[in-house]
Amino acid sequence: MAAVKYIDGPLLVLAGAGSGKTRVITQKIAYLIEQCGYAAHSISAVTFTNKAANEMRNRIASVLPAATRRGLKVATFHTLGLSILKRDAAICGLKRGFSIFDSEDCLNLLRGFLPTSRASDKDVVYQLQQQISKWKNDLLSPDDVLRRTADTDLYAEAASIYPQYQQSLQAYNAVDFDDLIRLPVRLLHENSHCLEYWQNKIRHLLIDEYQDSNICQYTLVKLLVGTRAGFTVVGDDDQSIYAWRGARPENLAQLQIDYPQLKIIKLE
Repeated sequence: MAAVKYIDGPLLVLAGAGSGKTRVITQKIAYLIEQCGYAAHSISAVTFTNKAANEMRNRIASVLPAATRRGLKVATFHTLGLSILKRDAAICGLKRGFSIFDSEDCLNLLRGFLPTSRASDKDVVYQLQQQISKWKNDLLSPDDVLRRTADTDLYAEAASIYPQYQQSLQAYNAVDFDDLIRLPVRLLHENSHCLEYWQNKIRHLLIDEYQDSNICQYTLVKLLVGTRAGFTVVGDDDQSIYAWRGARPENLAQLQIDYPQLKIIKLE
């Protein structure tokens, strides 16, 4: 299969539902290790849910013996980001053993910044949380947001709360799920030694369901692959299911702009 054996540069595999997208990734991992001499620990495969990551691990286990795949990383974007964050937490202003706030923790934190009447309205608190989440996925800091003109009352309210929300997370030595990707992006962007470490560690990056990536995730990918651009992404631009959280199917087209040497293979 051409998509499995192509290793001469960045690769985009376009494939519809049921055409074997995940199989491309599992077979390519086996090919990189067994035929091309890649060390398993130098390969990372990324997807969007724990269920999908577990399925991919099981498929890889069916084609590669345990000793051969030892060190191979198969993870969600958030788990990959957590690995990056743990190594250099102090640079991000976090202490060792920092906490990860789940959705309910974050909602409770936001309620503390609202008048009682607003805090008791679940829909309002949820909408504020989603707005802040969208800003983080778009790599907008509290200062970035405050410099913009608010076009709705909700936007203005969320913009006023966002700085307090971030300060409280830091006071708790905690991050939310969006920070697990946003903070590694900032870390790699601002610290060349951290960037060099991760670019050398990950020699080939494979990503499933790439049409579901948002701006923050795409930026993380670009930082990790660097100028070597050793990556294989698989996606279907007709099947994005995470638009509500900032997914941008346009990222498939953006790849062709950012990587003119990108090879595109369509699975029929």
